[in-house]
Amino acid sequence: MINVLLALAGLTLSVPAAQVARPSVPTQPQAGASEAESAISLSAEAMRVADWISASKDNSSLPYIIVDKTNASLFLFDAKGKSLGKVPVLIGVAVGDDASPGIGSKNLAEIGPAEKTTPAGRFLAKFGLAGREKILWVDYATSVALHPIPKGVSKKERRRERMLSPTSDDNRITFGCINVPMAFYSKTVRPLFQKKGGYVYVLPDTKALEVVFPRLRVQALMNGGAR
Repeated sequence: MINVLLALAGLTLSVPAAQVARPSVPTQPQAGASEAESAISLSAEAMRVADWISASKDNSSLPYIIVDKTNASLFLFDAKGKSLGKVPVLIGVAVGDDASPGIGSKNLAEIGPAEKTTPAGRFLAKFGLAGREKILWVDYATSVALHPIPKGVSKKERRRERMLSPTSDDNRITFGCINVPMAFYSKTVRPLFQKKGGYVYVLPDTKALEVVFPRLRVQALMNGGAR
C-alpha cells in the first residue's frame, strides 16, 4: 500500500456530450492478451464515466485511468481519450467507498479487515517515493497506490492466480491499493504517468455513481434528461 494528496480540479462543461467522440475501447481480444484481459469490457457505469470525461475534458489534458471495482477491471486512456489497454486488477478486501479516518498513518498490522477498502473518487495520481522505490500514488493521504503485486506478499494469498482468474469474485485481497499486471505497469502506466501524473477515477461499489461524481448530473442534463 502507498499514497497521493488528492487534488480536485475545477471544470466547466461547455461541449455537449453528443458532439464529442466516445473513448475507443477495443472490443476484440488484443494480441497476446490473457483470457482474463480478453473478457473485460466497459460496464454501463464505466462507460458513463468515460463519456463524461471525454465530453467535459475533465482529465485536463492528462492521461487517465478508470477503475471499475465491481468488475475488478481497469481501463487506461491517453490524454486525448484513446484507449491504451484494459486489465484485471486486485483491490481492497472490504466492500466500501470511503477510507477509514486516519488509516494513512497506521501500520499494516493495525489495519482491520473492514478498513481495507479502495476508496472511490477522482484522484490526481503522481509518482512518488515509497521507501526507496517510486510508485504511482493514487491517494497519498489514505495510503492508496497503484502498483504491481508486491514481491513480499504471502504465497497463500495467491494474488497472481486471483488476478488471472476468469471472474472478479476473488479479486478483493489488498489492503486498499490497486494491483495491476507487472508488464502493463512498467510498459504502459509508468511511461505515461511518470512525468506529469494523471487522473484515476475509481468507481463506487456501494454509493450511487452521481454521489461520487456529481458532475455526471450535468452531463445527463446536457444529453436531454436526468439518468
